[in-house]
Amino acid sequence: MNKYIIETIGTFFLVTTVAFTGNPLAIGVILTAMVYMGGYISRGHYNPAVTMAVYTRGKINHREAVKYIFFQILGATLACLTYFLVIGNTFLPKPGAGISILGTALIEIIFTFALSFVVLHVATSPKTKDNQYYGLAIGLTLMAGAFAGGNISGGVYNPAIAVGAILVDMRITSYWLLLILYVASPLIGGVLAGYAYSLTQKE
Repeated sequence: MNKYIIETIGTFFLVTTVAFTGNPLAIGVILTAMVYMGGYISRGHYNPAVTMAVYTRGKINHREAVKYIFFQILGATLACLTYFLVIGNTFLPKPGAGISILGTALIEIIFTFALSFVVLHVATSPKTKDNQYYGLAIGLTLMAGAFAGGNISGGVYNPAIAVGAILVDMRITSYWLLLILYVASPLIGGVLAGYAYSLTQKE
C-alpha cells in the first residue's frame, strides 16, 4: 500500500503546482523533488501515461497498473479540489488561442512520449540501475515540455489532470474534448514510448 500512498501524494503536489502556477520551472522542480522523494518506493510515476509506458515495457502487471492509475487520479482530483477551495474557480487545462485540436493532440503526444521515454531509460533500464540522476532527468524533461508546449497545448502531458478536473467541475459540457486532448493523447504518447523502448533495448 505504501507505493500507492506515495503515488497519491506525489501526483497531488505535481498537479497542485501545475494548477496554481503553470510555471514550467516550478513544475519541473516539483516533479524532480517528488521523484527523488518517492522513487525508491513507487518509482515515482505520478502520471497514468508514464504508468502505461512502464506497463507496455513489461515492468508492472495490469492489476498494478490499474491501482497506480486509480491513486494518481485520486491525487489529481484532490489537487483540483484544493485549487477550487482556494481560488473559488475550477482548474481546467486548455489549448492556446487559435491552436487546433490536432495541433494540441500532437504536442501532448510528442512531449508525453519524451517524458515517458526518459523515465523508461533512466528509471527502469538495468543499464542505468542505481543511478542518481534519474529524478533530475525526469524533471528537466517535463520542464522542457512545459516551456516548449505550454502555450500551445497547455502542456498537460498527464491524463490524471483532465480526469481530476472533470470530477471536480461537474459543470463541464465538453468532456469529450478534454478526454481526447488530455487523456487519450498522453496515453498514446506513453504507450508509444513503451514500444519504442523495446525496439531500442536488448536485455
